[in-house]
Amino acid sequence: MLTQQDISAHYTHGKLIAAIRSGIESLGKTTDSVTVDDLAPVDEFHIGGRQASEHFLEQLDLTPEMHILDVGCGLGGPARFVASRYRCRVDGIDLTPEYVETGQEICKWVSLADRISLHQGSALSMPFADGTFDGAYMLHVGMNIEDKAGLCLEVGRVLRPGSLFGIYDVMKTDDGELTFPVPWATTPESSAVAKPEKYRSALEAAGFVVIAERTRRDFALQFFEQLRARTMAAGGPPPLGLHVLMGRNTPEKVQNMTQNIANGRIAPVELIARKA
Repeated sequence: MLTQQDISAHYTHGKLIAAIRSGIESLGKTTDSVTVDDLAPVDEFHIGGRQASEHFLEQLDLTPEMHILDVGCGLGGPARFVASRYRCRVDGIDLTPEYVETGQEICKWVSLADRISLHQGSALSMPFADGTFDGAYMLHVGMNIEDKAGLCLEVGRVLRPGSLFGIYDVMKTDDGELTFPVPWATTPESSAVAKPEKYRSALEAAGFVVIAERTRRDFALQFFEQLRARTMAAGGPPPLGLHVLMGRNTPEKVQNMTQNIANGRIAPVELIARKA
């Protein structure tokens, strides 16, 4: 049984803020001079990184007066991108205390603490009033949440009518077995990856209308090939990158992820839904 404690433990680093500080120093920067763009390689913990965020979030019609919810915010990288690019106010929620604490500190470094609030907690029971937000998104989160129906109901609860909810998750594309470990899970028992149909059913049951769907398999394979080429050319990973979050077995996780996608088992999928 996948528990919230298991999920939080999977992502806990132990010395994450120190590791990111070290990476910043290796870039020749300080916490006073680092930018949102400098942090993107470690901040955007999903397939495609910043490029994927741009493609995905531009579909949500974000404007400066909006108050947006980041579900499963991690370190708050997408929240910082939204706050800096679109000038929105953003609240994020994540299970992992270390991610939230680190993210709050990074927001101070890049002078975005006035626009972003990160909260530790469950996406299935959020500390927000009904109809608080003008829009919501999540990036690579549902693979750790078995209860897709409960998730969509809870997001729907805190959204105003007419709001958009964007999902960019790794989803199953056939019934074949996955090779583990992968970035979100060490074993099959700790994975809640599901097919797009399950998401669509959960969204519709929660009062959403799905208005767009896009599978990004080719984009994902290209991303991993480019990542491999850059790493080989540089003789190793960059000072800031997803290896900082995933740890020593990053190459194994990335190889398994790539192979699972290439074999047609999974793919990143975008779903855009509107609350009725």
